[in-house]
Amino acid sequence: MVLDLLYLAVAVLALPWVAWRRLSGGRPVAAPGTRFTGGVTVAAKPAGSGRIWLHGVSLGEAQLLASLAAELGRQAAAAGRSIDCVLSSSTTTGLEVAARRVGADRAFPCPLDFTWAVDRTLDRVRPDLLVLGELELWPNLLDRARRRGIPIVVANGRMSERSAAGYARIRPLVRRMLGRVGLVVARSQDDADRFASLGAGEVVVTGSLKFDGVRGERTAPEVERLRRLAGFATDDVVFLAGSTQDPEERLAAEAFIALRDAHPALRLVIVPRHVERAAEIGAALDALGLRWQARSRLDPDGADPAARVLLVDATGELAWWWGTAAIAFVGGSLDGKRGGQNMLEPAAYGAAVSFGPQTRNFKDEVARLLAADGAVVVADGRGLRDFVARCLADPAWAAALGGRAAGLVAAQRGATAATARLILARLPPTANA
Repeated sequence: MVLDLLYLAVAVLALPWVAWRRLSGGRPVAAPGTRFTGGVTVAAKPAGSGRIWLHGVSLGEAQLLASLAAELGRQAAAAGRSIDCVLSSSTTTGLEVAARRVGADRAFPCPLDFTWAVDRTLDRVRPDLLVLGELELWPNLLDRARRRGIPIVVANGRMSERSAAGYARIRPLVRRMLGRVGLVVARSQDDADRFASLGAGEVVVTGSLKFDGVRGERTAPEVERLRRLAGFATDDVVFLAGSTQDPEERLAAEAFIALRDAHPALRLVIVPRHVERAAEIGAALDALGLRWQARSRLDPDGADPAARVLLVDATGELAWWWGTAAIAFVGGSLDGKRGGQNMLEPAAYGAAVSFGPQTRNFKDEVARLLAADGAVVVADGRGLRDFVARCLADPAWAAALGGRAAGLVAAQRGATAATARLILARLPPTANA
């Protein structure tokens, strides 16, 4: 009750921000009414199947957990068990991915952590097992699930030094929450040690799901389709800046401008983290005097051969666009506000990968890439320009850099299968009754 009152106070204070997000033309808060009431709509639980509810807060986690759900289905079928996986998220992009990957009738917004919302959602979903991605620890969700005897697993458990220090200030509450988690499947030993120090019981290290959650086949039909759609020629050298934030698009464009005359085969693709910024980015490209084309115009109009810059104003395609790139910059990594985005995606394709110094969200992955000499850290716009210039001047160096990155990703795969085995072992045998 006390926690609900605190949440209500925060919710009231947040109402102007929620309204602003909806009215300003930006990406709105995902399903606030449904999440407040817990009135989710989800397919009925199939008779004779054990239901696993997986939750990932945003797009990245939803993608990983969707892949985990598919692996759970494969392993369960091989063992003669029937399971049904449903997936929730807390963001609009996460819900879009969840609906595409597991079906709209098995994707739903995660309730806010009010007791009534959690209870109503549990009544409707009827899970036999709850899987939480990375660090999604909510007191009421954990408490209400535990009261119903629902086992709880944290998958791809991630706890940074910063998060651990913050949780240490409320150690009694965190210890109580982790006491309700039956198993933490951690991505690294450092993460596992932090979970254990704060009160987690059973902790197992399997590696990061992110290594399995990335593709890597440049000849995949989806990659080939985008390459043809964009009109990329065989000898074009694609420099792709993905998951970018302001001012990273401008810095990538300035690097392109500085190098395009000496390298006429150079193409620039910009894929912003938030597609609603497309108009703003387009205006910035215009101000720089660039001829560019929007991804949304490729389908009706076809590729403009004179436009050497492509702005991808669509969601859900970045994983495939990386497969067209020879040179990559992973955004959200220069200003220190975002903590970086997934650099394993371009690495898996063997692109020459760069990113800024602010990558706290991917600390372990970055450490592995740098140790393998499979990526380069650029400090600013000049560093980005110099990196692209070196890749263009020395293609053999760029190819070797990308080859080491792809080799590292391939060597680290397997966490998804291991995690799925551990999760299925926690699914109660009576769940299939």
